[in-house]
Amino acid sequence: MKQLSTIFAVGVLAIFLSNQALASDAGHTSEAMEHAGQALAHGEDGHAKVLVEHAEKALQHAKEAEEAHAAAHKHMTEAIKHMEESIKHGKMGHADEGAKHMKEAIMHMRKSGH
Repeated sequence: MKQLSTIFAVGVLAIFLSNQALASDAGHTSEAMEHAGQALAHGEDGHAKVLVEHAEKALQHAKEAEEAHAAAHKHMTEAIKHMEESIKHGKMGHADEGAKHMKEAIMHMRKSGH
């Protein structure tokens, strides 16, 4: 149930960010946020393998967003660090710790302004 509500919230956020993407070319950030939300939901539900899959996709998009948006570099760099930690913990089977790092990554992506 927790996963369903998280997926819904991420979907709404993705729609909001998609509108922003048209205006500010934030497509990679939007994709990173969507996959980060999926990683968080699966981590909270104890699905470490699926957390890693989505976290790796989020990381790829976040790195591309980092390059595209130099002004938001600081927060995107922090988001990437937390995504890498999320992946590391997910691979060790620590879904709860992976989810904590993904929450931090999402917070920093929001602060990046993209």
